[in-house]
Amino acid sequence: MEKLVNDFSFGLFFWQIIILVVLVLLLKKFAWKPILDALNAREQGIQDALDSAENARKEMQNLQADNEKLLQEARMERDAMIKEAREIKEKMISEAKEDAQKEGEKMIQQAKATIQNEKNSALADIKNQVATLSVQIAEKVVREELSSKAKQEKLVEDMLGDVTLN
Repeated sequence: MEKLVNDFSFGLFFWQIIILVVLVLLLKKFAWKPILDALNAREQGIQDALDSAENARKEMQNLQADNEKLLQEARMERDAMIKEAREIKEKMISEAKEDAQKEGEKMIQQAKATIQNEKNSALADIKNQVATLSVQIAEKVVREELSSKAKQEKLVEDMLGDVTLN
């Protein structure tokens, strides 16, 4: 260190200071300003990116809230549609049951009327057949009874005997 103090030269020191000052001025004019501008631009770019990311995050939250709201509305609409469909189904089933019951009762009444008509027709037919058979039997009996003159006279006498005179 003594050697440095002994070899010290003011002229060299002076020129070194001037070169250093010139170098600092040149660096300030040509290097530091562009470097600082680049750093500021980079800092601004990073800040813009952070702001964009924050805005995107907020927008995502808004979209998520909107999606949740839309999903809730869709669920409510779906539930309403399902409820309406169930009501329509139950109404259709009850109407079908009522119609089927009315149709069944109508068919039963028609069947009863048809059965009654058939019964009346059958009874009338049986009465006609009985009357015809009765007439045929009576005719045969009367022919048999009246086949001879003696039988005819006996029949007349029996009938007269049965008749009481007043």
